[in-house]
Amino acid sequence: MQSTQTDVNNSKDLYFYASILILIVILGVWVTSLVFELGGAGIYWIAGIAFGITVQRSRFCFTSAFRDYFLLGQTRILKGILVGLVVASVGFAMIMSTVVPNPDFGSPPSDANLLPVGLSTILAGTLFGIGMVLAGGCVSGSLYRMGEGYVASWVAILGVMIGLFLLNNTWNWWWDNLISTESSIWLPEYLSYSGSILVTLGSILLILYLAVRKERKVNVGFVMPVITKKFSEPPITSTFGEVFSYFKKIFKTEWNPILAGVILAFINILLFIKFHPFGVVGEISRWSTDISQLIGFPELELRGLESLGACVMIVTEGSWFTEGFFFNVGIIAGSAASSIFSREFKVRIPKSPRRYIQSLIGGGIMGYGAGLGVGCTLGAFFSAIPSLALNGWVYGAGLCIGAYVGVQIIKRFP
Repeated sequence: MQSTQTDVNNSKDLYFYASILILIVILGVWVTSLVFELGGAGIYWIAGIAFGITVQRSRFCFTSAFRDYFLLGQTRILKGILVGLVVASVGFAMIMSTVVPNPDFGSPPSDANLLPVGLSTILAGTLFGIGMVLAGGCVSGSLYRMGEGYVASWVAILGVMIGLFLLNNTWNWWWDNLISTESSIWLPEYLSYSGSILVTLGSILLILYLAVRKERKVNVGFVMPVITKKFSEPPITSTFGEVFSYFKKIFKTEWNPILAGVILAFINILLFIKFHPFGVVGEISRWSTDISQLIGFPELELRGLESLGACVMIVTEGSWFTEGFFFNVGIIAGSAASSIFSREFKVRIPKSPRRYIQSLIGGGIMGYGAGLGVGCTLGAFFSAIPSLALNGWVYGAGLCIGAYVGVQIIKRFP
């Protein structure tokens, strides 16, 4: 009995000191980024940490939103995404109206996620939707699950990098034969800001109404369980014990996805004020390109890419430590910190080799679609719709098609 109690106390000590270490590392990297004057890297590091914590505690995953709707008729995460889009759309419109007061005569803000819209957009969204369901997570979802200890998510991100490598090597064909002929459509140019907001919010509310209506028909009497954690006080009292107790209150239950959607929307708005909206694919594309060149593949010239927004790959000569690097790694670190605080961290190794193959193939399809659409569920959807860009809606339609197809595949090969 005494040995068992000692093991429990040691476990408490381990989680407590690991939590303190995580906080020190988070603050240390932020201070380092400021000391070395890495531009907005420190801001993106904190934003990535906040993003990772939020999605980890709420299980806020775009894949879950689309997959669960078609597979189970559930809208729990979908409602959070739609509410987040409402908040972000209003915030983005206010920011853009200060930069371009009269959209009839001015060009859209350069940092808005406005992209050419057409066949390439629907194809990109469809491919991404299929890939994310097969992989078990979108790009941002895979990043936060990496921090929780999911080995399959690391494999999925490897697949994303492979898919982006393949897309980059075929990008010029897509540009010459399709994307260069497509036009960008910014709604305020045709409807004004107020008209665009009314159309956007009306469309979101209509989708929310139809989704909830279907959910009530499919799941009569079903109640989504809420995860509750029980904590024991750490063996240390005093200030450290008080800090732990505070974190215990925050992380003892699962956060509401609607609250998570609002938090992510506000983070996106704050980033857009000074920098640019959410996006993770451009940085991963840069990783893929840099690694491929290191192992001997030639440098690529991607035509027309510099004229596009969203998750375009940003090259920083002589440094790997870009704003995107800090944001992406921050998501992993934030999720790791959150899962340790909540005692949910665990190295999860798939039991079946087929899971590795599914993650790799799904990640590859997802990466190719993300490269073709110049963004994923964050950049080409969650940031594009608030940018009042038509491409966000078309990409979202592709996600629905792809997620539906993906669900049919996993039903046959679970």
